[in-house]
Amino acid sequence: MAAKIKKSKIVCVSHREDCDGISSAALIKQAFGGETILTDYPGMMDDMEPLRNDESLKELYICDLGLNKKNECDFVELLTHLRKRSVKISYLDHHDLDRKIINQLKKIKVNVVHDTNECASVQVYDTYKKKLDDHAAFIAACAAITDYMEDRPLGSKLLQIFDRQFALISATVMTYNIVGHQKEPDYLLYLVDELSESKYPHEIPNSYEFAQLQVEKLASVVAKVKKNMKLKKNLGYMEITDSGASGAVNFVLGLSGKDVGVAYKERVDYGVYAVSVRGSKQCKIHLGRLINKITTEVGGSGGGHDKACGASIPKNKITKFLNTLNSSLAK
Repeated sequence: MAAKIKKSKIVCVSHREDCDGISSAALIKQAFGGETILTDYPGMMDDMEPLRNDESLKELYICDLGLNKKNECDFVELLTHLRKRSVKISYLDHHDLDRKIINQLKKIKVNVVHDTNECASVQVYDTYKKKLDDHAAFIAACAAITDYMEDRPLGSKLLQIFDRQFALISATVMTYNIVGHQKEPDYLLYLVDELSESKYPHEIPNSYEFAQLQVEKLASVVAKVKKNMKLKKNLGYMEITDSGASGAVNFVLGLSGKDVGVAYKERVDYGVYAVSVRGSKQCKIHLGRLINKITTEVGGSGGGHDKACGASIPKNKITKFLNTLNSSLAK
């Protein structure tokens, strides 16, 4: 008779593309130890699927990974399967989420920590602060800054603990190192480890030097946006070829003079465009919900916050996506 595998593995699955996801993973690692899986929205379910048959899995933490109409049913199905094996699961997120999905997760006894008013890292910190050291508050505050949520009740309270300028430059350096190393998963995991050990960004070797290189790259993007950006009635848009879409989209928004900016870059590995969308303070439409709806209609996926969200769009549907978004913004 085969010996029963002892459940001992703790895993955190978190977003790899920004400071909030990396910081959430670092806080979970500091609180509980275990392994980290970093993923993006297109690869989220593929990266989680191997957990289905991992008999040693004991606890699972999922952070800063919003759902959309395309993957929410598969997500609930996978977590239901794991809960039947008595895997303890916590889902901590701040993206717009259908109340129906929240209820389904709670019904299978998933610990759902969900507040659209605070970034994921702040919610992780607030939930597990008894297991975290004092430095963890700084990591969460930096994440709140980079997610434009440092003015929210919990985020602003954490930021008050620290010198604002110190927090701002630390958050910026973290962001540039994360964005600039997206093709180096081992480095991103290294960042999680370093931050979980209560390191400041300036204590991580070469972090400031690398951030400077990213700043120089972004400065060159401004000129390219001015030259190549295109306009529709209600938005500005541009295809990006030599930098990340998320790094360029704010320039598109600002330079276009429109209330919505869109930047997109080809993801050859998935045959799609990775799309970043940003809205101005004057934009009255919840872009995350709108993008979720439109992407479903064109066979993609997406969603996010009211003024900052992302999407994955099939290459042959990008024109339809842009036209539909433009007309939807007029309503």
